[in-house]
Amino acid sequence: MSALKERLIARIARTGPLSLADYMAECLLHPDHGYYATRDPLGAAGDFITAPEISQMFGELIGLWLAQVWMDQGAPGRIVLAELGPGRGTLMADALRATKAVPGFHDALSLHLVEASPVLRAAQDAALKGYSPTFHDSLADLPEGALFLIANEFFDALPIRQFQRVGTGWSERMIGAEGDRLIRGLSPPAPVAALAHRSDVTDGQIVETCAPAEALAGEIGRRVADHGGAALIIDYGDWHSIGDTFQALRGHAPVDPLEAPGTADLTAHVAFGPLARAAAPARASALTPQGVFLERLGITHRAQTLARSLTGAALDTHVAAHRRLTHPQEMGHLFRVLALSPSGQPLPPALDPGAE
Repeated sequence: MSALKERLIARIARTGPLSLADYMAECLLHPDHGYYATRDPLGAAGDFITAPEISQMFGELIGLWLAQVWMDQGAPGRIVLAELGPGRGTLMADALRATKAVPGFHDALSLHLVEASPVLRAAQDAALKGYSPTFHDSLADLPEGALFLIANEFFDALPIRQFQRVGTGWSERMIGAEGDRLIRGLSPPAPVAALAHRSDVTDGQIVETCAPAEALAGEIGRRVADHGGAALIIDYGDWHSIGDTFQALRGHAPVDPLEAPGTADLTAHVAFGPLARAAAPARASALTPQGVFLERLGITHRAQTLARSLTGAALDTHVAAHRRLTHPQEMGHLFRVLALSPSGQPLPPALDPGAE
């Protein structure tokens, strides 16, 4: 039995079953045994691959999107360029390379990365050493100022709670222990004020909530509304939460989330509607499929330009990467894009206005 599993079973014996949020936080962020504290999870040798690692086109287009928003808002002379959970720094490196020729953009920015993993901080520092990034433990540590922020596959790893409709109340799904096994269970049903509006949920159905995500969206929205800028949130999910989306990946394959705590990536689908509401008074765009967003930014033209210098296996890989990022049956529809921007400023490019 792993050291973290022993700790969790001992904690349950002392204080009772854990919420799913507590379980996720321990598995992902424990300083000695947590998933992100002990490894680089990305790439073929890791457990999953993100869009920036699939193709340079992803980061390049996001960089140009940020530069266009900056120009649309009058090219402010000082901005905070930030990324939440920057992986290996690949997205930001591609974004900065693509925007080198934008007059004044690099002179205006200071680069800030919010990252909890020491392993990934080292990779980010190496990828971005020419830009002198400042590292932060949390969003709250970012300096005040016009904020241009990227969060790609960040919100899906924040700890969630799950509630199952039972009559007129809700039972929380909990993690308990039976001998040397971790098991799922339900709390006694009770009212949950935060779910009082969910009349669409029938008996036995599950809703997931993520208070940390809403708190972060509120802080991002405050900064954008107060100082200008924009935030781009890209993740898998939908406007509302419905159903059990809690999952674990190890070696690019799904595994039981309770099997070996701390050794697999734990995620859940993002509910974008609560993020948009929490971000007020910043304006939220409509939710847009990733494939549509990238096509509007010109990914096919960029792909054709890059393809001219490629042949053989390299060309096949390039074509497959374009398809993987944009096709509805791959990442193109599962992943969604939400932008936050100040009211009264132009709508960020490639997105539609949300409901006011």
